[in-house]
Amino acid sequence: MIVYYYYAGQQITSIGVTPSAWEIFSMTPLSSPCVTMSIASLVTAINVLIAGGFSIAGLMSPKSILPASSAPTDASFIFAMYAAARTIPLALMALIAIYKHSEPALLILGTLAGFIRLLDAGVGLLQHDLGKSIGPLVIAAFQFFAVYLLNRSPRSSIES
Repeated sequence: MIVYYYYAGQQITSIGVTPSAWEIFSMTPLSSPCVTMSIASLVTAINVLIAGGFSIAGLMSPKSILPASSAPTDASFIFAMYAAARTIPLALMALIAIYKHSEPALLILGTLAGFIRLLDAGVGLLQHDLGKSIGPLVIAAFQFFAVYLLNRSPRSSIES
């Protein structure tokens, strides 16, 4: 049986001092360059692939992207082309940065992808569509967290 005591802000048990949740988090290798690069790469890849998939879906089947009460028009096709024109190159450049393990490029492209997702959430709010707001907002939050981790981790390459 473990007995818990609290003394001066520390949790002391019958088996010793138990670290706080923040201390446990800070002891994980989450700040290592390899781990943060992997997290940022994964989150950014998921982000840009989802965005690219939606823009391609808007081109191939505009009805799947439009609100249920709207019918596809030439204008909606033009907007789908604009969406594809911004997301497909971003996805390609981000995937190239991931492939080349370029931290500076991933920081810039990941931040850009996060802001785009944040603006997508704003569009969902304007449409009064909770599903089109929450999804991009969650992705943006993960993206900004991944960029934050990558930015504060020690650089694996030698900086001059």
